[in-house]
Amino acid sequence: MPQPEYETLLYEISNNVLTITLNRPDRLNAFNAKMGFELIDALDHADADDEVRAIIFTGAGRAYCAGADLASGGDTFDASSSDGTPADRIHRDGGGLVSLRIYDCLKPTIAAINGAAVGVGVTSTLPMDIRIASENARFGFVFARRGIVPEACSSWFLPRVVGISRATEWCYTGEVFDAEEALDGGLVRSVVPADELMTTARDLAEKIAHNTSAVSVALTRQMMWRLLGADHPMEAHKLDSRGVQYMGGTTDAREGVESFLEKREPNYQLSPTRDMPDYFPWWDEPEFS
Repeated sequence: MPQPEYETLLYEISNNVLTITLNRPDRLNAFNAKMGFELIDALDHADADDEVRAIIFTGAGRAYCAGADLASGGDTFDASSSDGTPADRIHRDGGGLVSLRIYDCLKPTIAAINGAAVGVGVTSTLPMDIRIASENARFGFVFARRGIVPEACSSWFLPRVVGISRATEWCYTGEVFDAEEALDGGLVRSVVPADELMTTARDLAEKIAHNTSAVSVALTRQMMWRLLGADHPMEAHKLDSRGVQYMGGTTDAREGVESFLEKREPNYQLSPTRDMPDYFPWWDEPEFS
């Protein structure tokens, strides 16, 4: 499948792992509308490409993403002046559109946070499955210090990732904090030396890419995230039962068992572009909505 080219991103596939690099190093990879549209397009390409089994996000240069591009000065967050949207109409936050697209992604997502991740630079990582930080990384939910509110769906994601108390403290104070505090608060999985960040992320991504069924992972990812809002474990039981029934009759389930018994590497054949079950997406069905 041809690989897309972008103005604000690098898109590189190697050994079934896609690396998406935020690539505005002269602006500390600050987020703008173009980057938002390109991230959504990149995820559309990744979901449609069976070669891609896992996705790593990182930043070019010394920052991951320093937040929204403030080149417009005091009008940066004024939607009515930036895109002509009347003040009395609902404006769709660009970071939120990216977060929602990551949430819908069929591939596991890993953030390799190499430097400053502030504002949308950190909130857009919350719907990713795993975050790994360089010891140089810094984080900040600085919205109250800019006179706005948390965006990119972070008021939903952040309390679920780190708990309500830690989420409110970080958002109320707007302080920038280091990688060790992020680790202590559960925001990141681990903190590693800067020169080991991408190796650590790639090793993890390749474990997923080369040892698991792509359809199993795609279904599991959506089950885990969407069931966060369920009000009873019965919702999980209904969905689990349906998933095990479907997958249990596939060639991937047979291969998983036989490769284990034969003590060899598995060779899974199913793909998310062709072989998702008829009940996917289940959240559109009345029974599960």
